[in-house]
Amino acid sequence: MNEKKPRHSSTAAVPMYEMTVTLPDLPVWRKLLVRGDMNLGLLHAVLQVAMGWTNSHLHQFFIGTEIYTAFMPDLDPDFGESMLDEEEALLMDVVKSANTTFVYLYDFGDSWEHEIKVDKIHKSDTAPLAVAECLDGAGACPPEDCGGIGGYVDLLEIIKDPTHEEHEAMMEWLGGEFDPEAFGIKKVNNYLKKLKFPRVTELQLAKLLMARDGYHA
Repeated sequence: MNEKKPRHSSTAAVPMYEMTVTLPDLPVWRKLLVRGDMNLGLLHAVLQVAMGWTNSHLHQFFIGTEIYTAFMPDLDPDFGESMLDEEEALLMDVVKSANTTFVYLYDFGDSWEHEIKVDKIHKSDTAPLAVAECLDGAGACPPEDCGGIGGYVDLLEIIKDPTHEEHEAMMEWLGGEFDPEAFGIKKVNNYLKKLKFPRVTELQLAKLLMARDGYHA
């Protein structure tokens, strides 16, 4: 079987997309510069690295009237009708203008909805970046499986109150420490540089995120 080739837009130039990714109602955001000719599967990997997630759950992109996600026909027989393959959709083909906003949903249980606004599109004949760069940001990524925004707000209340009856158990669950304001742009960019264009496999992403978080395969 021949390896699936990435689909290219008819546009010869490679635009660079400057975008702001936010978790609504939380002081957590990232400003990114990404290649416009990447597919949404690679953008998913960029968001996992930049935000601080561990790729432990399913995800979807909601762009206009379309839904894009990882291709899983065995799990969803209606795939292709209700959802489209993110690997076949280039960012520059599905988001064509600045000031466009779309949604990246991660973890259908905790329901982390990331609002992504395209601030600017820089035209370029060549891609100055391998994949992406983080330009700015703030706030730590919420812990996985903490219960979404409501659960995270409760978690923050518990850990800042040493007298809370759940404080000790919560700190143990968090591994002993958690700083909600922590954000290291140098570390984020170090791992963004390790992403390979035009696509990253699930295994490659898993190994990259484990290395970022201090685990060794």
